[in-house]
Amino acid sequence: MSWKGLRNLGPASGRWLEAIGVTTRDQLEGLGAVETYLRVVDAGFRPGRNLLWALQGALLDVRWDELPPEMKASLERQLEDAEVSASGT
Repeated sequence: MSWKGLRNLGPASGRWLEAIGVTTRDQLEGLGAVETYLRVVDAGFRPGRNLLWALQGALLDVRWDELPPEMKASLERQLEDAEVSASGT
């Protein structure tokens, strides 16, 4: 299944995903929401955190704004940890 069949992902986020080589649900699932988000940022795009929520929602087949606050907080921590690891500090 391509990203086009996934909840929460529209034309703009689809272009970002295609730009980083993520064109299928399996690829998104393999990377996970956090890594996919980081690759979009590394590609020079400037997504808001809503993309992170949208990616996770796409994987769970739920609306991004229906993700539980605890899940959003966990994704934020994962993102911060990944950014710290990438910066080497």
